Amino acid sequence: MPSKLEVQNLRLHFGKKEILKGISLSMPDNAITALIGPSGCGKSTLLRSLNRMHDLSPEARLHGQILLDGKNILDTKQDVTAIRRRIGMVFQKPNPFPKSIFENVAYGLKINGLRHPERLREQVENALRESFLWEEVHDQLDKPALELSGGQQQRLCIARAIAVEPEVLLMDEPCSALDPISTDKIEKLMLRLRERFCIVIVTHNMQQAQRVADFTAFMYLGSLVEHNRTTDIFNNPQQELTRNYVSGNFG
Repeated sequence: MPSKLEVQNLRLHFGKKEILKGISLSMPDNAITALIGPSGCGKSTLLRSLNRMHDLSPEARLHGQILLDGKNILDTKQDVTAIRRRIGMVFQKPNPFPKSIFENVAYGLKINGLRHPERLREQVENALRESFLWEEVHDQLDKPALELSGGQQQRLCIARAIAVEPEVLLMDEPCSALDPISTDKIEKLMLRLRERFCIVIVTHNMQQAQRVADFTAFMYLGSLVEHNRTTDIFNNPQQELTRNYVSGNFG
């Protein structure tokens, strides 16, 4: 499948410590790629590299290329704000703004210049519908977002991310703090959003990776050990390290 996002020989240092060690990985459009591996292996670090979040850390140094539609987003001439509009991010812990439900979703739209009230309402509604949240909140859009349940807050954060119509959606363990019912809703949402986006998720849940991911990349100690279709990673891994990890015999 053609790549939407591609990492080529990516290395990341924090100070003198090398965190990512020459990662090369292709992530197709209209597919979900899961990053798996033990804690501290570099999954979330890689994910945050994909929309240049490490720019916020003065000790971080990135080498290599991250290609979005063939163009290197690490090029210093690239507009970081424009990159982050094209590559949205959903974090492990829901982080709604201390604003109303409506204003949370409208925030990015307003930042990008949309001010027309009718058009704004339409875009907010569309994002909430796509996030399976509209039916639960349509009559309380002025309610503070922080009063929503944890699962609702996470879906609100997804609505906020997709409202500005990015091309790539990064999700860092989006279900780790949620109950099984909320997790099921988020997983169904991911499968639906796959039709529109390139999605990259970090997960520690092997069953979740098998349920939602088209491709899976196994990382260990900052290196990419194996990347393949999810069915092959779990049923026919080529590397012994991968086999031990997915079978629960790791370490």
